[in-house]
Amino acid sequence: MLDPAILGIKIPTVLVPAAHVDPTKWAVIACDQYTSNPEYWAEVKRQIGASPSTLDLILPEVYLNDPKVGAKIQQINERMRTYLAEKILVPLDPGLILIDRRTAHVPSRKGLLLAVDLEKYDYRPGSQSLIRPTEETIADRLPPRIKIREGALLEVPHIMLLLDDPEQTVIEPLFASTPDLPLLYDFDLMMNGGHLTGYHLTDPALLNKTFQALARLTAPEWTAARYGPDEAPLLFAVGDGNHSLATAKAIWERLKQTASPALPPDHPARFCLVEAVNLYDEGLIFHPIHRLLFNVEADRFFAELQNQLRCRIITTGQAVPDHPETQYFHFCTATTAGTVMIENPTSVLTVGTLQPFLDAYLRRHPESRIDYIHGEENLIALGRQPGNLGLLLPPLNKHDLFKTIVHDGALPRKTFSLGEADEKRFYFEARQIRRA
Repeated sequence: MLDPAILGIKIPTVLVPAAHVDPTKWAVIACDQYTSNPEYWAEVKRQIGASPSTLDLILPEVYLNDPKVGAKIQQINERMRTYLAEKILVPLDPGLILIDRRTAHVPSRKGLLLAVDLEKYDYRPGSQSLIRPTEETIADRLPPRIKIREGALLEVPHIMLLLDDPEQTVIEPLFASTPDLPLLYDFDLMMNGGHLTGYHLTDPALLNKTFQALARLTAPEWTAARYGPDEAPLLFAVGDGNHSLATAKAIWERLKQTASPALPPDHPARFCLVEAVNLYDEGLIFHPIHRLLFNVEADRFFAELQNQLRCRIITTGQAVPDHPETQYFHFCTATTAGTVMIENPTSVLTVGTLQPFLDAYLRRHPESRIDYIHGEENLIALGRQPGNLGLLLPPLNKHDLFKTIVHDGALPRKTFSLGEADEKRFYFEARQIRRA
């Protein structure tokens, strides 16, 4: 069998909940969702009740500024020990997991759960590594995540990596074998999350075929044909969970520097559990990540915007010029809505033009703050609250993603989202990253 290590892949030993655990109450959505909606997380907690759940193993980011966050992290670490000791989580034989996710928006999104080698990932600008970020990594966002992971026994994955596989040679062919694969789970997700099915992939022949197909995507001739001559291969681009993968990398680098003697090459912290998804999967829909400003005076905001960027502000009811090449975004407040047409963009993408202005505006107005919102309806509901300003950004053509990353590097932070908010990855599987 082709050694997956050359692809930055490790076949993991995955932990799944024991048979007596209610899977619908066990699985909850990624912690970086609904960050301005504590009511969502309160309802999740209500539905779970006293049942074992991945909610006990994560810290929803809506609570990051909670004064009791330190105690919450300690409780998470203790619950991880309990779930292992009481065998609420049980190990599978080493293997990959083939995943099918149905959502309220798409009938199927296919994925493959595996572990990636953090030595093959580099989030620094100009990276030529086999695994690269799609968006700018903000170092200031890592410390709270590091604090959570550094004492954790387990990781539960919400990271999704993308493959540039237009001929669908890696993941999609595996579904022809699902009648012969062990079914691990098949259940409805809570809170409009859809349905999740997982199959255990341990057959050496199927694994080898998968690794061979992945290796083809790193071949020099493939890379040259897709991205141009003399480019380094790019196998995985981080689609979701960029800062979570960067956190795992930071902890691994710290461990290497402080360990004595040197860590073994198969140390569990060297790897990170992720779901790989083909960029060309029809169930993978790219959506913009919108901006929500709090405690902002809209008139002042737009006056400063027009002073810095040459743009037209068109309120609802006015005709919007039809210029497909012109950058634009929509906005809403408690009293008005409309469209901003940018006439002198400074970046290829609207978000690349807008984000530097937002960063500067927030430095000038520390009384205001920003959040990044998944889902248009969620953004509009929040943007219409008094004192708020919602900025709705246009979509990104996903088929240009890998070529853009290879040629231009990482995109501005929070450029796109894989699906709507309720389509984000739900936690289900786990992997041990430290000894108990």
